[in-house]
Amino acid sequence: MAGRLLIEFVNEGNLNEVLPLIRAYQEFYEVSDIDDGRNESFFSQFGEKSPFGCQFLYRIDGRVVAFATVYFTFTSTIAQKVGVMNDLYVVPEVRGKGVGKALINYCLDYALSKGAFRLQWVTAMDNHVAQKLYDSLKTNKKPWLFYSYKN
Repeated sequence: MAGRLLIEFVNEGNLNEVLPLIRAYQEFYEVSDIDDGRNESFFSQFGEKSPFGCQFLYRIDGRVVAFATVYFTFTSTIAQKVGVMNDLYVVPEVRGKGVGKALINYCLDYALSKGAFRLQWVTAMDNHVAQKLYDSLKTNKKPWLFYSYKN
């Protein structure tokens, strides 16, 4: 891929560049009540020094083309802290060019550097494009049922 490639922490100086991608990600997952103000408020709490997690963006030639968000939680099954890559979005025109893989690896390194035992995530059963990427990595995959008490 030609041009300069760059992964950065999302912060107050560049959050506005990521917000349109967050909206597109929510539209992809058919969120019915997208609120840009709520998105700005919510995502501004994550950053390089936040104990809750961090968001990263990916630039190609100065343009933001992808983002990923890692949150921290704990899991009782292994009694460890884990990083949860809750969001990964790459604009359609650069999918399949290594952007998602680079962000996942960056998120893994970040989570491990913050004391997480592993990085984990889920995706929709019909998100075959993402699954192709995830299956190309040295990951473990198990089927789970995802429950939500309140939508």
